[in-house]
Amino acid sequence: MKIHDFAAIGLGPFNLGLACLTEDVDDLDGVFLESQADFSWHPGMMLPDATLQVPFMADLVTMADPASRFSFLTHLKETGRLYSFYIRENFYPLRAEYDAYCRWAASRVSGVKFGRHVERIEHDEHTYVITASGPSGVSETYRARRLVLGTGTQPFVPSVLDGVGGPLVHTADYLPAKAALQTKESITIIGSGQSAAEVYLDLLEEIDTFGYRLNWVTRSPRFFPMEYTKLTLEMTSPEYVRHFHALPSAQRDRLLREQRSLYKGISGDLIDAIYDALYRKQVAGPVPTRLLTCTELVGGRWGLGGQYTLDLRHTELDESMPLSTEGLVLATGYRADVPAFLAPLADRIRWDDRGRYDVASSYTIDHENCEIFVQNAEEHTHGLAAPDLGMGAHRNSIIINQLAGREVYPVEQRIAFQEFGIPSDLARALTTTEVRS
Repeated sequence: MKIHDFAAIGLGPFNLGLACLTEDVDDLDGVFLESQADFSWHPGMMLPDATLQVPFMADLVTMADPASRFSFLTHLKETGRLYSFYIRENFYPLRAEYDAYCRWAASRVSGVKFGRHVERIEHDEHTYVITASGPSGVSETYRARRLVLGTGTQPFVPSVLDGVGGPLVHTADYLPAKAALQTKESITIIGSGQSAAEVYLDLLEEIDTFGYRLNWVTRSPRFFPMEYTKLTLEMTSPEYVRHFHALPSAQRDRLLREQRSLYKGISGDLIDAIYDALYRKQVAGPVPTRLLTCTELVGGRWGLGGQYTLDLRHTELDESMPLSTEGLVLATGYRADVPAFLAPLADRIRWDDRGRYDVASSYTIDHENCEIFVQNAEEHTHGLAAPDLGMGAHRNSIIINQLAGREVYPVEQRIAFQEFGIPSDLARALTTTEVRS
């Protein structure tokens, strides 16, 4: 049986970027196993006007190899849309446009096998043995010397709604559920990130047509804009990732909570569009919508009357209030989990004290630091750069260089104007002062 140099599990944008960047590396042979029948990126949120929150250069390959034949600009050229994109003068591709680009790239790389559901991974004396069910349900076996885990994150449902039942919808499934939601007399959105704002605006625009009441609830004190200033963007730099990784685990967790507005807020343009839509509709009379801030969801029930009763608490006033709604949309984000197929490898993987991957600076999680890599499962160790599409090519460069045992792609070590730790010259000066005293 053929032994691959590596097997990549999951084919989201990050592992697809890995496939593109290794396609022309002759001494690396990888196989990419994806459970879906074809490439699909957030289909439930493919709203017509939604754009990426990163510029087009944050494609699959450009930040590692600007001359790659798999770049977004090459895709535009081949599909006859390059000049249209140029005249548009907007660096931010439409989300549907990015999905089409990824599909284009996936159709041009070898080694990708769709419809393969990985069921179990074991390790024999020399290789990882991957058991997967194929499109026809027949079991298939693959062998590889190393693994790259890109299984992504899963929709998160708050524990206070565990087992609540009823037709609640996570934003991951919004579009397929939209028509049913709009038959309800009332709809409530929980959450205040970009996805929540996009769903709110989409439903607000058609509120007059369908006549529902629309609520938007967040426990945040306001609807935060995502900070997108240039010095803040330097926090996705290699230097900041190294600085963040070197901090104690508890400090990293605290910082991530404090940094939510840096990567989990709403784009300023979208906030303005929501306000303008509210203002425009208000001219004709009261708008049947309500925006609740400082409001935490603490419980909920699905009743026989076909509606939810949500238990809400105002965090500043510490007072409770019930809210009834027929439709419920959870914009509560995503969480990384550990796939069940890794159970046989538990002893080969490093874990932190909270049962998460203990990810090395090189994106490895095995005890030897050379066999099992992760993509976008390291937010708790590498910070806000982990889910950033713009850092995907950088991380892939690091992983590929380790897989090949040589520098295939140069990796920038310093790109920021800021210093995130103590500069070496100041550290030396401090030591000298201490000695003299």
